Amino acid sequence: MTTSPIQLPPSLDLPPHLSAHKYFLVCTLTVAAWDTLVLSPRSWRLLKTPGWPILKVLYHFLRVFMPVEFVIVAVAFFDTKWSQPQCQNFYLFEPICTAILLVATSVVHVIRIHAIYDKNRTILYGMGALLAVQIVVTAICCGFYRSVPLLEGQGCIAGPKHNWVGIYWVAPTLLYTVSFVLALLRSFKSLKAKPLSLWKLMLRDGLNLYGAIFLVNLTNMIFWFVITPTDAKDTIKTIVTSMAAVLTTSMTLRIVLSVRGSLVHGGSFALSASQASSSRTTHVISTRTGGVPTNVSTHNAGHTYTLDDMRSKPEAEWNNDKASENEAKPVILDGHDVEQVQHNNPPVGVRITIDRQVGYDDDRQDAFNKR
Repeated sequence: MTTSPIQLPPSLDLPPHLSAHKYFLVCTLTVAAWDTLVLSPRSWRLLKTPGWPILKVLYHFLRVFMPVEFVIVAVAFFDTKWSQPQCQNFYLFEPICTAILLVATSVVHVIRIHAIYDKNRTILYGMGALLAVQIVVTAICCGFYRSVPLLEGQGCIAGPKHNWVGIYWVAPTLLYTVSFVLALLRSFKSLKAKPLSLWKLMLRDGLNLYGAIFLVNLTNMIFWFVITPTDAKDTIKTIVTSMAAVLTTSMTLRIVLSVRGSLVHGGSFALSASQASSSRTTHVISTRTGGVPTNVSTHNAGHTYTLDDMRSKPEAEWNNDKASENEAKPVILDGHDVEQVQHNNPPVGVRITIDRQVGYDDDRQDAFNKR
């Protein structure tokens, strides 16, 4: 007596490539969920910072838009009740939303690379041209996607009508490659001013983030143009696209968070900020010889004076000590003079505001009480 093989429903009887695609999408959703959870504290701190520069707006847009898009895509792909007529009305959702996602991440790269090259217009025009090409190419390619003809219960997914539709991903990959190369060149150039190990250099400038984006998009290109599908139902070409979009977004979010200082105009290069801070000179003037706390607001470090030294030193000696006629002089202000100084806004010199606490000894306090 022979037993007939068990017939599985189409939702369980999946071709190997389609099964791998579903597993890979599960991995993609796991990465998106984990990334959203891990970045929540830093996202909240960024949200509370004043102002809304373009990088901050793009950060919060990407952080919300990316998980929402792929949750919807996953529902269509895994829902066994999703019919093919429904899919015909839905399949363009993923390529259109992913194009929007890639444009937003690319804008972040253009702004950031422009910033680390000290607002170089050549960099801006070059990266801007690549961004414009990407927008045009992805918009055109969205019209050449189709619904992959899967069996009922196997889900809904979009695929290309022709092999050349892969230029949809070539355009952003080219921009991310240029971004990675320019970031590398800027970092290696900074080694002349401040030598660092390659590991510290990578962490300081976020080169691992740019490199990860480049590698995942390069891998996606290999699947698009090297691997050949078995038939019209084979989804092997688009198996990496979701992961590429999620990782590109995730690494771009971290590029924004790695910016030192303000996000206005894309921030500045790490070494530029450190050089600016180290070139300042601060004149710290203390009003105390004892333990009375003093609040001192200074701009500019180097020389430390006490009021006793300044009172005992003749004015001629101060004039003779000047290194040059343009050297900044310390200005000592009492609390009630602050408003007048701020109103006059002197153009030169070092402005120091001192809140002084005057202590009375017991004899003076007793005399005051008797009065």
